[in-house]
Amino acid sequence: MEPIIQYIKKVVELNDEESDFFASHFEEVRLKKRQFFIQPTFPVGHVYYVVKGALRSYVISKGGHDHTISFAIDDWWITDYNSFFYQRPATLFAVALEDSTVLKLSRQDMDKLKKANHKFETFFATFAEKALAFHLRRITSNLTLSAEVRYQEFIEEYPEIANRIPQYALASYLGMSAEFFD
Repeated sequence: MEPIIQYIKKVVELNDEESDFFASHFEEVRLKKRQFFIQPTFPVGHVYYVVKGALRSYVISKGGHDHTISFAIDDWWITDYNSFFYQRPATLFAVALEDSTVLKLSRQDMDKLKKANHKFETFFATFAEKALAFHLRRITSNLTLSAEVRYQEFIEEYPEIANRIPQYALASYLGMSAEFFD
């Protein structure tokens, strides 16, 4: 549980008792490469913190094309947030791109943590703010930049992801065809 404690301590200061209490609400899960842990139509009960591994979330259009929504590698988070927060059926798939270890946190436990200590509430609020800003930057980039520029920016900003994910998934994330890499 040490990775999640180190992660939260980047945002808020915790003593040992607070750290132990926070970590006690997470459950470790091991995922095999190609294992799905979120599928459409099923409500998502957890948010996942990646201890080690690479994960991908995506949707499939009516035409059968997949569109990558997000990636998550070591020290990142992933879930279907709409389903998680509003307890609606999931609209996306999430799959392990490599053998992975994640820590899952239920919505109920997240709410307990937020009520138990303002530091935890601050942590989750900061987390949400960063996630929103990231997604807004991505939307703006997709609407205003060429495929080549989006690719170059991604490679510069996230070289560790680019080296760990299949090219088809990166192409899908950037809104281009896999032929771009040929």
